Amino acid sequence: MSDFLNLTGKTVVVLGVANKKSVAWFTAKSLEAQGATVVYSVRSEARKKSLETLLAGKPVFICDVEEEGAAQKLAADVAAAGHGPIHGIVHSIAFANYSEGFKPFHATPRKDFLQATAISAFSLVEVANAFKPHLAPDASVVTIGISSLLVTPDNYGYMGPIKAALESASRFLAKSFSADSAVRFNVVGAGPLKTSASAGIPGYLESYLYAEKMTFRKKNLTTQEVADTVLFLLSPRSSGLNGTTLTVDAGLGSNYFDQEIIRLAMRPESPKSGQ
Repeated sequence: MSDFLNLTGKTVVVLGVANKKSVAWFTAKSLEAQGATVVYSVRSEARKKSLETLLAGKPVFICDVEEEGAAQKLAADVAAAGHGPIHGIVHSIAFANYSEGFKPFHATPRKDFLQATAISAFSLVEVANAFKPHLAPDASVVTIGISSLLVTPDNYGYMGPIKAALESASRFLAKSFSADSAVRFNVVGAGPLKTSASAGIPGYLESYLYAEKMTFRKKNLTTQEVADTVLFLLSPRSSGLNGTTLTVDAGLGSNYFDQEIIRLAMRPESPKSGQ
């Protein structure tokens, strides 16, 4: 029972390691602790340089999914380096341009929406297609979504619909690949996390603190808990899951009528100064 997840000796490609706080990093370290070989993919030479100490001695490749053909080159480079077959892929990539500050959804610039869609959602399709010839017959592909696609924080902006596209793409890939393989595709719908990427979202801190009060345990989700779920979905132990989203949010999405939240929301407003 020491190798319950059966990940020892497996090779997994992890895309999206940015720093020690990222979901991809926690997932990669957990995979290595389970005896898996991790092949790292980072966005640029600059990112590779910044991770030099962290990833010393490990196989690291560059893939900027915004560039057409980048996924095909990554798959070819990984195969040429002798890594294969690939038993799993972790897609932990997202980008939104908030450089002009937060805008209401209806004011989303076309170029920003299309750029974020290409990077955050369609890249999963390109990566899956590129690696298809190199995947083990029962490989598992896992991407990182969000816990709720129906209602997202106002400050999440246009990324809500894009994460919905990512989740839908994962299901369609599961169906498409099923024609000639047993490769599985699943999504981890993660609640709010304390990562460097989330820190760049305007007003995120307030949403994060609110989410903490909404969890059953009054303690927010940890990045390690998301990584643990990713490992389960990568492992043969989750063989019955395909084309699904596994929500991991510590109860956040089911705690609408929490007494503490109700009490705080219904407090009488303080009189405004001068009245």
